[in-house]
Amino acid sequence: MSSLKQFIRNVRASKTIADERAVVQKESAAIRASFREESGDSNVRRNNVAKLLYLFTLGERTHFGQIECLKLLASPRFADKRLGYLGTMLLLDENQEVLTLVTNSLKNDLNHSNQYIVGLALCTLGNIASVEMSRDLFPEIETLLSTANPYIRRKAALCAMRICRKVPDLQEHFIEKASTLLSDRNHGVLLCGLTLVTSLCEADEAEGGEEGIVEKFRPFCGSLVRTLKALASSGYAPEHDVTGITDPFLQVKILQLLRVLARGNSQVSEQINDILAQVATNTDSSKNVGNSILYESVLTILDIDADSGLRVLGVNILGKFLSNRDNNIRYVALNTLIKVVAVEPNAVQRHRNTILECLRDPDISIRRRALDLSFTLINEGNVRLLIRELLAFLEVADNEFKPIMTSQIGVAADRFSPNKRWHVDTMLRVLSLAGNYVKEQILSSFIRLIATTPELQTYAVQKLYSSLKKDITQESLTLAGAWCIGEYGDALLRGGQYEEEELVQEVKETEVVDLFSSILNSSYATQIATEYIITSLMKLTTRFSEPAQIDRIRRILQGNSASLDIEVQQRAVEYGNLFAYDAIRRGVLEKMPPPQIKEESRVFGESMKKPNKASNRKSKIVKPAEEDLLFDLMGDGNPPAAAEGSSNNADLLADILGGSTSPTTSPPPQQSNVSSIMDLFGSSGPSAPSQPTPSASAASSDLFSGMSSPSPQPTAPTVPTHPCYDKNDLNITLQLQRNSEGTVQVMARFRNKSMHQPLSTVALQAAVPKTQKLQLNAMSNPELAPGAEATQSMRITGSKGPPLRLRLKVSYVLPSGQVTDQVDWSEPR
Repeated sequence: MSSLKQFIRNVRASKTIADERAVVQKESAAIRASFREESGDSNVRRNNVAKLLYLFTLGERTHFGQIECLKLLASPRFADKRLGYLGTMLLLDENQEVLTLVTNSLKNDLNHSNQYIVGLALCTLGNIASVEMSRDLFPEIETLLSTANPYIRRKAALCAMRICRKVPDLQEHFIEKASTLLSDRNHGVLLCGLTLVTSLCEADEAEGGEEGIVEKFRPFCGSLVRTLKALASSGYAPEHDVTGITDPFLQVKILQLLRVLARGNSQVSEQINDILAQVATNTDSSKNVGNSILYESVLTILDIDADSGLRVLGVNILGKFLSNRDNNIRYVALNTLIKVVAVEPNAVQRHRNTILECLRDPDISIRRRALDLSFTLINEGNVRLLIRELLAFLEVADNEFKPIMTSQIGVAADRFSPNKRWHVDTMLRVLSLAGNYVKEQILSSFIRLIATTPELQTYAVQKLYSSLKKDITQESLTLAGAWCIGEYGDALLRGGQYEEEELVQEVKETEVVDLFSSILNSSYATQIATEYIITSLMKLTTRFSEPAQIDRIRRILQGNSASLDIEVQQRAVEYGNLFAYDAIRRGVLEKMPPPQIKEESRVFGESMKKPNKASNRKSKIVKPAEEDLLFDLMGDGNPPAAAEGSSNNADLLADILGGSTSPTTSPPPQQSNVSSIMDLFGSSGPSAPSQPTPSASAASSDLFSGMSSPSPQPTAPTVPTHPCYDKNDLNITLQLQRNSEGTVQVMARFRNKSMHQPLSTVALQAAVPKTQKLQLNAMSNPELAPGAEATQSMRITGSKGPPLRLRLKVSYVLPSGQVTDQVDWSEPR
C-alpha cells in the first residue's frame, strides 16, 4: 500500500487520461482489498480513507468506503475521529440509509469532555442532519447552547439553525437560547447567534408570521444598534481588524437582522435610520471590505421605511459602485438599481450616463443588466435620448439581446412617444435593424398605429417601400411593408411631398410588382411572408390601373395555386376565382377601417405597466392575424365573449361588405355581398350556421366557406379560470371544481398564442403537499400547432379548502431549443 502523497504523485505524473484511470483503478482495488482484510491497524484504515477523499475530489466512486468512515468515528483517537467525520460529511448525505448508524456516535461525541471532539460532532450534524437525526439530537444541541465554552456555543448555534430548517416544529425550543446569544460579548458567538436569529425570522416571514417570532426579537433592536455603532466608530482592534475595518462580518450580519426586524415596521425603521446614515457615510469605500458593508447598508435602507434623503444616499452609493473597476461590484449595483428605480426614479436618473456607459462593457452580464435598467429609466422627458442610445446599441448588439430589445423599445415608444411621427420613425428603425427578432405583438401595434393615423399613411408606406428596396432579409419589415403597400398602394403610387426638405419620387406599378416578385423568389420568403405578399398583391389589383400589371399579379397567384403549403394554395385559388367577379372584388378588397384602440389592447410591457388595483387581469394584446384574408387587426384569434361588447371578425367583415351580423338576430338578407361570395365558392348560403372554432387560422383564413352570423348558443355555467403560466407564446390556465368531500377536479388548458411558431413535446408535471394526493391524466395533444389548444385533467384529494397550492413543471420544445420552467401556483383567495 502506497501513502497518500505517493498516490497523488502517481496521479499527477500520468501523461494521458488512460494512464490516470489505470492508476486510480489499481489504487481503488488495493483499497477494497485492504478493507476486506479487516486490519486492526487504525493507521492503515486512516490512510485508506484519506485516499478515498482524494478520489472523491477527482469524481471517482467512493461508496465502498462509507462503513470505514463509521469505524473511524468509533475510535477513541482524535486523529481517527477527525478524518472519520470529514469522510462522513463528504461521502454521505442525509438521504443515505447508512446515516442512521451515525446517530449514536454523534450523541456520544456531543457529550464528550474534549471540546474539539464536540466541535467535530457539531460540524458534522450541521452539515448532514436529516429530519430523524434532528429530532433525536436536538436536546443535546439545546444544552450545548448554554455551555460556558464560546467555541462550542457558536458551533451549536449554527447546528441549531440547520435543525430548525429541517424541523420547523422545533423552533420554539431555541428561541429563548437564541435571545441569550444576541447579548453575548464574544464576537464569534454573537455572529453565529445573529445568523440563527435571522434564519428564524426569515422562516417566520415565509410562513406568514403566525407565530410572531419577528415580534419577539424586535426589542433587541436597541442593543443591536448600539453594538453596530460601537463597531463603526471604534478604533483599531487587532483581533477583529480586517484591512482597517473592525469586524466587517459582524457588521454585515447586524445589518441583515435589522433589515428583517424593521421591514414593515415604521417605528423600528425610524429607530435605525441614524445608524444607517452613519454607517453609509463613514465607511471607507476604497477597499472591498468597506464595499460589502456599504452594499448591505444600502439593501437595508431600500428595504425599510427609510427617509427619502436616506434613500437618495443609498442610490448615490450604488452610483459610485457603477464607476468601480470590479465587475462584481458593478453588477450588484445595476441589479439593485433595477429594484429601486420604481421607488426613487429621480435619484437613479442622475446616474443615467454612467448606466448607458455600461452598455459598452466587455462583460455580457454587465451589458444585460445595464440594458434592463436602461428601459426602466425611460419616461416622457428622456425618451428621445434613451431610445437613440438603445437603437445605437441594437445595431451592434448580440443576437440574444435583440428579441427583448425590440419588444422593450416598442413598448416604450408606444407609451412615451412625443408624437406619432417619431413613433413611426423609431419602429421603422427597429424593423430595419432587427426585423427577424420583432415579436408579433410589437408588429401588430405598429400596423395599428399606421392604420389609425391617416396623416402618416403616405409617409409610412413610402418609407417602408424604400426600406424594402434596400433590404428584404428582415421578416417583420417585409410583413409590415406588404401590409401597408397592400392597404395604401394608391398613396405609394401618387408619390408627392411628405416633408418640406425631401421630395418623394413617384413609384411605378411595375416596380412594386418587381419588388414583391423578388421577395417571393428569394430564400427569405417564409410561409407567413408569402401569405402577406399574396394578399397584398390581390389588394393592389384594385389600386393599379395598368392591365399588364394586373395580369402579372394573376400569373403570380396562378403560380402559387400549386404550392405545397395548403394555406398559400388555398389563398391563391380563392383569389384567382375572385377575378371572375369584378362586381364584388373591389368591395372585398377595399381598405380596412381603422381599428378601435382600447386601453387594454395597447402593448404595455409588464415592467412598464402601472399596477391596477381594481383589476389584476392582464391586458389583452391585440395581434395581427396574419392568417386572416383581410388582415383583421380587430381580433386576437378567438371569438370574444358577447359580454365584452367587442366585435368579432365576422362582424367587421360584414360591415366592410355592407351587411350586418348579430348573434341574436336573423341572418343577413340575400341581397348583401356575403351571399354573392357564398354562391361564388359553392357554400351552402348564409342560412347555414357558422360553428365557432378554437383556432384563429381556422376562424379567419377560410372566409368564404362559413360567413353567416353565429347562432345563439345555450350558456353553460362558468367555471373560474386562473392563469398560471404565460411565456414564449404558451398560455396555461387552470379551472377548478370542488366537491364536499375535499376532492378538486383541475382542468389545465394549453394554448399556443403564436400565429406561426409550433410548440412540440409539451408536458406538464405537478406536485402537491404531502397531505394531499394527486392523480394526473395524460395531455390530450402534446403537439400544439399555431393557435391550437389542448387540455389535461388532474384530480386532487385531501384538500381541506382553498387556497390550493401546486408546484408545476412545464417543458416544451421551441424551434430554438428545449425550454423547462418551474412555477409555484397558489389559488387566489
